[in-house]
Amino acid sequence: MSHPYRKQPSKAFWSRAVAANWRPVDTVTPAGPLLRATDKIVSLGSCFAANLVPYLRHDGFDYVVTEPRHPAFGGTPPDNYAYDKFSAAYGNIYTARQFRQLLERALGRFQPQEDRWHAGEEIIDPFRPGLSCRPRSDSEFDVLTRHHLACVKSAFETATVVIFTLGLTEAWCSTIDGAVFPACPGTVAGSFDPDKHVFHNFSVAEIVEDLTIIHRILQAIRPGMRLILTVSPVPLVATATGRHVLVASAYSKSVLRVASDEVERQCTEMAYFPAYELVTGPQAPDDFFEADRRNVSRKGIDHVMAAFLACCETPPHRPAIDEGTRKPSSEGLSRLSQAVGTVECEELAAER
Repeated sequence: MSHPYRKQPSKAFWSRAVAANWRPVDTVTPAGPLLRATDKIVSLGSCFAANLVPYLRHDGFDYVVTEPRHPAFGGTPPDNYAYDKFSAAYGNIYTARQFRQLLERALGRFQPQEDRWHAGEEIIDPFRPGLSCRPRSDSEFDVLTRHHLACVKSAFETATVVIFTLGLTEAWCSTIDGAVFPACPGTVAGSFDPDKHVFHNFSVAEIVEDLTIIHRILQAIRPGMRLILTVSPVPLVATATGRHVLVASAYSKSVLRVASDEVERQCTEMAYFPAYELVTGPQAPDDFFEADRRNVSRKGIDHVMAAFLACCETPPHRPAIDEGTRKPSSEGLSRLSQAVGTVECEELAAER
């Protein structure tokens, strides 16, 4: 007797593709290569996203950087919140709404009302609260913010592909205009005001809408620009929902995964890469996480990036690479990006 399952490939069956013959690369099903040899890449996302960068550079891909650390700050301590890790100094972008608002600010379409916090002689950027070098006047703050947003705009105008790692559904927002902060005010910096700051847990529908608008904006900036979505496998460090953090993490990652799938099916020039599934699926060994069962280990990151790079074209100026590892050296990884266990995220401040 014939039925539709007889025509399915081996990867459609658990017994043939997971229980036996497990090949991580088979989980990736884009219409074409994830990255083309000549792509100009911009990335952003939650803490886990910073791990992509050294592997991409090591393989010879053109990773766009429009806002490097200023030489005048060379003697100061590095920022702890990934401002030096991405294409511009926007730091960790945890939610789709935060990404959308970053684009809208860079294009002059959105100006948050609560755009600065005064703390003694220093002025804090609520959207980059962990910056180690803070301006000491409103005029200086305005100049630095305009420069930053111009660098953000330049990065996306240069890019041919954007990689966005979704990390959270939970966020703290302004009651005035809905601006999304990277951390709850009062944790990394600033002061919490219940009249001005409200908790919000984004739904599938809201995230789909935000990702669709992001896609539309990127296409307007550069027609044909591709967006690669992935979901961080790192669980929540804390939740404001009242639920157990394990249950809240499962909800959050499920929402992000469903939203990614819905928008991928609706929008062209978009692909999903299963980093979340590769690290958290039942096929993954225990040592893909560190002892705290939250931070992804170097072995887990290597596993994810090996599958990712196997689905990319070879860059024209790719250096000689040991095909047995296809990963940067420990020294290179430390210099260009930190493993998840040592990247300090704004989210961690909620536990202090």
